[in-house]
Parts: sequence; C-alpha cells; structure tokens
Amino acid sequence: MTNTPPTTPQSSLPALRPSVLATSQTLLDRRARVALAPALVPDPRTTVEEHRFGGVRCLSFAAPEASGTIIYLHGGGYRLGSPELFAPFAERLAHATGQRVIAVDYRLAPEHPFPAGLHDALDVYREIAQATGSAPALIGDSAGGGLAASLALACAQQQLPAPRAVVLLSGWVDLSCTAESYQSRADTDQLFSYADASEAAAQYLQGWPAADPFASPALADLTEFPPTLLFGSTDEAVLDDTLAMTRALARAGRPVQAELRPGLPHAWPTTDPGNAETAATLGTIAAFLAA
Repeated sequence: MTNTPPTTPQSSLPALRPSVLATSQTLLDRRARVALAPALVPDPRTTVEEHRFGGVRCLSFAAPEASGTIIYLHGGGYRLGSPELFAPFAERLAHATGQRVIAVDYRLAPEHPFPAGLHDALDVYREIAQATGSAPALIGDSAGGGLAASLALACAQQQLPAPRAVVLLSGWVDLSCTAESYQSRADTDQLFSYADASEAAAQYLQGWPAADPFASPALADLTEFPPTLLFGSTDEAVLDDTLAMTRALARAGRPVQAELRPGLPHAWPTTDPGNAETAATLGTIAAFLAA
C-alpha cells in the first residue's frame, strides 16, 4: 500500500477552461459502442422523467411514494457514460432506497476538461437543494465517485448545505494514479487498468495538477465531510483509493463506513447487476441512507 499522502487545503473552485485536446477516433468509437447498449425498459412502477436542473440535463427515477433525493453521478473515467447507460442501476437504486434518483448528464472530457463536470454537478445540487429545502445524498461509481466526493467539498466551499450522506462505489478519488494497487491488481481488474486511469486522468486534467483537492478529493481537508459509505473490491485497481479515502475520513474524525468485497469487478453494482452481491450492496446503501 502507498504511504499516507498529505492533505491539501481547499482552494477556490477552479474556473472553467477550454479544452486543449482533440477527441481521438478511438474514444469516439468507444462512445459509439457504449451507445449501442440496450435501452432500459422501465419497471412499470418507475416514473422516469427528463429535467434540467441548473441548466444541466438529468434523468429522474422515482419509485411510488418516493421520499428524499439522491444525486447520482455515473462512472466512465470522466470520458464515457450517460444517464441512459446507467439507467438500470439508477432505477434499482430508486426502488431499493425509496428515494428519487437524479442521474446527471455532466459534461465529459476531453471536450470539457476539469472542472466542467464538477460545475455541472454543483449547479444541479444547488437548484435541487433550493427547490426541495433539504440536502440530497450523493452517490457515484468510479469517476462518478470521485466527482461525488469533489461535489461534497465544493458544497462546503460554496457555503451550500452539506449533502446528508455520500456513497462511493469503487471511487476514483486520487488522479495521480500512483497507488500500488494499480500494479498488484493488474491481473484481477479487467475493467479499469493503470493505462486506462492514466490516459483518462490526462484527458480530464489537461495539465491541471492532480493534487488539486477538487480533482483528487482523497488528498483534501475532509474535516467537514458528510457521513460516508465506501465500497471497494479487493481485486480492483483502485482498491487503494478506497482505503486512502477511508483512512483520511477517519483521521478527520468523520463518520465513515467501508465495505470491502473479494472477487468482484470494479464498480460491481453498475457493471455486474446480476451478481447476488449487487442486491446486498443496494440493501446496505438503503440502510445507510435511512439511518
């Protein structure tokens, strides 16, 4: 495992920046393949609606008599993914928790580098918190987990109400990509390798320091961070990110619960929905949010 990194004081939220990279044909082809995934056939009990919150397109998923709101930020290395692609997970999450799930269609790199996605998520959060009069919970997987953690930091910096809870599923929370688990889990993680992570980080950051706490929230001052539930697989490349974030929250004296599972793929609740552990994970999330 890597040594404990020093925390970095929060600076002001970085301003939007133009992209300095062209979008490769390889990435365009990957996006096209991803877009061919079968569309969600919603459960008849689910209300699925398209909205704009803070000017950002979102999909809303609600089970009957939903109470409370979750903002969900999807994974995809900040370069791939959409609310439609992750709709099956968002719908299951809505039914498991009994809450409305807002899946955010945040801007992607390299066309929109850091911190464009964070600004989008913050705009959504601000409008929902103001409209409902209560703080949403945040849930994200992989890069979306990193974005959810960064959003919690941005809420504090912008003096918005703190999220009532944060759930990170295989959260990618340190974009330096120096964790030892990238090497030790290279043979067991088939979804997110060191090469994937380093390329995605470069296209997202485009020269911005990875040590910026809004880019790598595991390196941030977490003394005001909300109660947090983290999930990680002992077989995945970002295992050390989950461990580092857990330790950092514990050092900061924040309520934190970490759940490590052996033999599961990266971000399994979204990437392996048929796995029996996925249903158990959703149950744990529901209990955590209800506590």
